[in-house]
Order: sequence, then structure tokens, then C-alpha cells
Amino acid sequence: MTITRQDALALDARDPLAPLRAQFTLPTGVIYLDGNSLGVLPAVAPTRVAQAVQQEWGEGLIRSWNSANWVTLPQRVGDKIGRVIGAQPGETLAGESTSVNLYKVLAAALLLVRQQSDAARRVIVSERSNFPTDLYIAEGLARQHGFELKLVEPDEIAAQLGPSLAVLMLTHVNYRTGRMHDMAALTRAAHEAGSLALWDLAHSAGAVPVDLNAADADFAVGCGYKYLNGGPGAPAFLWVHPRHLQRMERDDLWQPLSGWFGHAAPFEFSPHYRPAGGIARFACGTPPVLGLTALETGVDALLAAEALGGMAALRRKSLALTDLFIALVEERCAGHGLALVTPREHALRGSQVNLARADGGYAIVQALIARGVIGDFRAPDVLRFGFTPLYTGFAEVWDAVEHLRQVLESGEWQEARFNQKAAVT
Repeated sequence: MTITRQDALALDARDPLAPLRAQFTLPTGVIYLDGNSLGVLPAVAPTRVAQAVQQEWGEGLIRSWNSANWVTLPQRVGDKIGRVIGAQPGETLAGESTSVNLYKVLAAALLLVRQQSDAARRVIVSERSNFPTDLYIAEGLARQHGFELKLVEPDEIAAQLGPSLAVLMLTHVNYRTGRMHDMAALTRAAHEAGSLALWDLAHSAGAVPVDLNAADADFAVGCGYKYLNGGPGAPAFLWVHPRHLQRMERDDLWQPLSGWFGHAAPFEFSPHYRPAGGIARFACGTPPVLGLTALETGVDALLAAEALGGMAALRRKSLALTDLFIALVEERCAGHGLALVTPREHALRGSQVNLARADGGYAIVQALIARGVIGDFRAPDVLRFGFTPLYTGFAEVWDAVEHLRQVLESGEWQEARFNQKAAVT
């Protein structure tokens, strides 16, 4: 059955989440399908950041560490993020980058494994197509601490859950394929094998339901600039299960970046480190106040969905958007060499749709961008489109596919490819 633009407009008219779009500033004439790389600007962010600059910094000066509660920003924003990832208050900390946070929690996980004096457990397992920064951090830690990083395909993970496994380190939703792991099942299997499970939520926090405590995960990290709409280079976050926080405190185990904000009493200025209790022991340097301020506006915009059904409602819309995109591409762009990479099964799909094409993928994306349809490309052949249910509409999906059809049928992508080659030469 043909899907018309009127059908898409009817879906928009019935969408209970449509009012959430007003919380964001979206450029006129742009269809933005790249929120899985960089979320859009929350409408209140410029005013709120200006307030932090002009009043809190400009007038309050150093007093604002207390009067504006700058000092508690990592915990406050962390607790708000915790509401969308199944964390209790005091379990999540915002600040620093995903790479730095991954270094901290993976190093802590390896420390816990080594403390057990189990010499057989020296393997970190991850996907070969995991995001490179995760693999680089893991490779560096493995070399430093005498572990081995083993990279496998998704269907090979189960076979690695044995006596040599120290940590299973996975990204919940794969950036290249959009495939989503069963967090609870894999965490349970890792625990049954005697190992720990660490999850990267970069492509799932704020886009798909996550319940870290229900899944009994051990550690998690995630970034703030994708579905949390915290702005370019926004601070990231980390989460640690309370049992590990308690064990580290009981056994006096330090995470590796023992900076002054992770000290039990940073303003005593002691020359000797004494880690703080709880999640605060994973803090390191001075919090990035302006970045955390912007991130908080993005998280607040996401939390506004709680009154409309929360993450369950966002997930329903995400699946409806991606279902529509897949159906329209297969209906309207057939015969142009596009292959679906992202799983059709809802249980396996994140909030993006990736298409593969053997030739011209980059040029096709550039031709779309020139038309105001912004997706992105991942080498060697993946056209990637992200769908943020907070602000993406169904008619926009229809229009995006119509632009894709026109780009493919007109051959204008060939001009984009020619311009690319000319720029290289």
C-alpha cells in the first residue's frame, strides 16, 4: 500500500509528543536526521548559558561555586540523567568526556578483577565494530595492566563468555549498524561466567529505554551531545553499580584518575589523596560549569517527556519513525542499490536507520545535505540517519525520503562525487 504525505501528516496530527518539539530551535528549511551525532539546540540554552556567564560568572564570580551551586553540578545533572537510564540518585556523575569516563570505569573494573587474584581472567571482550575511542581506551588499559583486548563479531560474543573473560565491554546500540544488544541477557550471561559487564550508552541514553539497575549492569558511560542535546563537546556521564562503590570504599580501592574533586574533602587541600564516598570518588578535575549548564537544559527538555509517557512513549514514536523511513525507502527508492543495515526487529533496533550502498554513499549524503536533509556517512559505505523522537516529525521523514528518491533518480549525487574528487585532487 502506497504511503502518502497525507498519511504522514495524519500521524503528526495524532502524535502526543508533538508539543515537545517547541522546546528546541530548529533551522527553517532543514530536516535534521543527525541527532545521533549532535543533538539540536534547546530553546532555553542560550538564555540559561548567558545567565551563567553574565550573572553567575560575571557578577557572582568565585562566590557562584556556592551561591549558584556550581560545585554540585556533576551530581545534580548526573541524577537527572539517571532518571532516563534506570539509575537511583547518587549513582550517576556528569562531567569530562566519554573517553575519560570510560578510562576510569574500565580501569576500576580491571582493578576489581585483579583484586580477586584470578590470573586466568585477563581478557576484555568487545565488538570489532565498536566505536573506536572505546577500543583505543581498552587497548591502552590492556597493554598497561597485562590484559588482552579481544574483538569479535556480535554472533561470537556468547562463545567468549568463559573462564578467561574479565570484562564484557559493549556499546548498547552500535553506531555503524543501529543494532541494539539485549543488555539484561548479556549482563546476566557475563555474570554467570564470573565476569563484569560495562555498557556504553552513547547511542541509547535518551533514545531507547535503559534500566541499568534492572539489568544488573556493573558500569556504564555515555555522552551528553547526542540524544541528550547538551551541545557540541558536552560533558559525558558515568554510572557505577552501588555494590562496586561499596566494595571500593570498603577495600580502599581508587579509580585511576584521583583528581582533587574526587577527594573526600577537596578544600582541605591535603597533600595526600583520600577518595570521596559514593559516586563522587569517580570525579576528577574541576567541573566544566558552562558545559554542564548547557547539558542540563538538554536533559531537562528530555525529562519533559515524563509527563507524556516518558521513555516508553519516546520509544514507541522512535520505532514508528524508523518503521516509516524503512518502508518509504523500500517503496520509493527501490532499484537504487540501497541495502538495509539496521535490524528490522524492534527489539534489535536503536533510534537510527543505516543504509549501505557499494558506490557513491558519501556523495549521496552530501547531495542530501545540500538540499537541507542532514544525515551522515560512515566509511566505507554506510548512509546513517538518526531519529530523535523529541523533535522529529513523520512528515519530515516522508519529505526526507522524497529528497533521497530525487537525488538518486536525478543523478545529482554524481555531481557531489565529482566535487569531492576535485577537492581531493
